[in-house]
Amino acid sequence: MSDVKQRVRQRVQQWVRPEIQALSAYHVPPASGMVKLDAMENPYHWPEAMVDEWLQVLREVQVNRYPDPTAHELKEDLKLLMGVDPAHEVVLGNGSDELIQIMAMALAQPGRTVLAPEPSFVMYRMIATFCGMEYRGVPLAEDFALDLDATLQAIEETQAALVFLAQPNNPTGNLFDLDSVRQVCAATPGLVVIDEAYMAFTDRHHLNLMDEFDNVVVMRTLSKMGLAGLRLGMLFGAKAWLDEFEKVRLPYNINVLTEASAKFALNHFDVMKAQTEELRKNRTELLAALQALPFAKVWPSEANFILARTQSGLARGLFEQLKDAGILIKCLDGAHPQLQDCLRFTVGTSDENRLLLQALHSAMDV
Repeated sequence: MSDVKQRVRQRVQQWVRPEIQALSAYHVPPASGMVKLDAMENPYHWPEAMVDEWLQVLREVQVNRYPDPTAHELKEDLKLLMGVDPAHEVVLGNGSDELIQIMAMALAQPGRTVLAPEPSFVMYRMIATFCGMEYRGVPLAEDFALDLDATLQAIEETQAALVFLAQPNNPTGNLFDLDSVRQVCAATPGLVVIDEAYMAFTDRHHLNLMDEFDNVVVMRTLSKMGLAGLRLGMLFGAKAWLDEFEKVRLPYNINVLTEASAKFALNHFDVMKAQTEELRKNRTELLAALQALPFAKVWPSEANFILARTQSGLARGLFEQLKDAGILIKCLDGAHPQLQDCLRFTVGTSDENRLLLQALHSAMDV
């Protein structure tokens, strides 16, 4: 290593926070040319006529001007479409990740704790670290149910400032018992965030909890419905909470192309809804097919992915065999003790699922 590089490294080690140096960056594997079933994306394109209409909208966008700083029209469209009480406010984020960061930044103080069941969305832990907060992960119970007693005990011990409950949960795909969710909300001294990233794939929603509890907000995204590339997340909640979060949100965080595209997409929500219904049907068929294979366990799902456990020690090898066959899934073995030997399959189109199953049959020799 050259002298300059060595000095740079020493400077970095001196000044970058140790907890940041200890982290690994969020890894997104290359997927060019692959059947991409690793990231819970909607695999369907828009109809050609709809794309042409969208491009015409984009031609009118003034990219030389800053975006509407409040995105008022888009917020009202989202509230109306999603059945949100007009009394509640909306904060928009560059994906749900930014909203998680905004809330953590607003609530962060020395000694305060972010709490979440585990395994769950890895960014809860990472963003807590970014913001200098403590993090407490509470292991889920058998079959990934919420361990209510352990969760309530952890809330009491930490006096949690911020609790995240992903419903349905990622990567397990299940919903927690609703009464248990209510008990967590009642016991939490700080804020409870119900993360409904996969709300399009389940019939249970939680907006009513914002009327029942004064410390509950609901976070959603359009990413799983086909707009992952736009990076648009939304947070619904009481004005008093969201007014504070607006102070932390960076100005112009939603660019003009995202705003125009999202407004256009909401006017064609029937297309995204139909694609979602198709994915629900595909999920049912894929689940049955995976359960017929020699997995140790395949869990039912309320999301657009399915979690499966291989026989002991086979997950990584099976992942690599699928990758060699041009199928990219998510290997979760090693990500958390409760995910040992686990693989996660995003629900794709009928053709993508067929290719996946053919590769699985070949790799598992069935």
